[in-house]
Amino acid sequence: MEDVLAVYKRPYDPHFPQVCLDELSKQLLKDKRSRLPMRPGNVEKYDSEYEREGVCQIFVASEPLVGKRVLQVRERRTKKDWAEFVRELLDVHYPHAEKLVVVMDNLNTHSPASFYEAFEPAEAWRFSQKLEIHTTPVHGSWLNMAEIELSVLARQALAERMPNIGVVQEQVTAWQNQRNQAQATINWRLTAEDARIKLKRLYPSLQESKPSKEP
Repeated sequence: MEDVLAVYKRPYDPHFPQVCLDELSKQLLKDKRSRLPMRPGNVEKYDSEYEREGVCQIFVASEPLVGKRVLQVRERRTKKDWAEFVRELLDVHYPHAEKLVVVMDNLNTHSPASFYEAFEPAEAWRFSQKLEIHTTPVHGSWLNMAEIELSVLARQALAERMPNIGVVQEQVTAWQNQRNQAQATINWRLTAEDARIKLKRLYPSLQESKPSKEP
C-alpha cells in the first residue's frame, strides 16, 4: 500500500508520467420493444424487458496529475488485449516517456509476460523495459485512482442500456474527449502517514511480536 502512496506523492515528470490502469465490464442490452420518444408533457417510455447481447470491456489509463485519460473499448480482456492497449499507450500517447510509471491491480493479465503472447520477443522486451509497475495489494484495488475514473464514467456515460459495442464506443469516446478538454483531475489526499493512523489495524503489531518475559 505504501509503495503506491509513495508514487502518488511524486511530482509531475513528463519523462516518467504516472498512469493508473484498470478495466470495466459493460453488459450489452437491447430493448425488446421500440421506445416511445419524449413528447411535450410526456417523458420517454420504454419496456423493462430486454435481450442480452453479451458484454464488452473498457480499458482506461488515467494520468491524474494532468487530467488526461485514454480509454479503449474491446470485446475481451485477455492478455493480448491488455498488451495491445499498453502498446498504444507507449507508442502513441507517451512516445517520449523514458518509462511509464504504472499503478494497477495484480490481475493475471497485468504482466509484462502478456507482451510475449501478443508480439515478437524483441518488441515484447522493448515494451517491458518501458514500464515501472506498482501493484495494489490484495483487497486494496481502491488505491488505484483509475477506479475513480471508471466510477465517473459509469455514472455519466454508461448508465443507459446499450445494444452493441459500437454504441458503447461512441459514448466512451465522447466522454473521454469532454473530460480531457476539461482536464479533470483527481484530488488524492491519502498519504502513507495518514494510512499508518487511519488503517493502523492493517499494520503488524510490534508489541504482539515481542517475546514475553519470564517471571
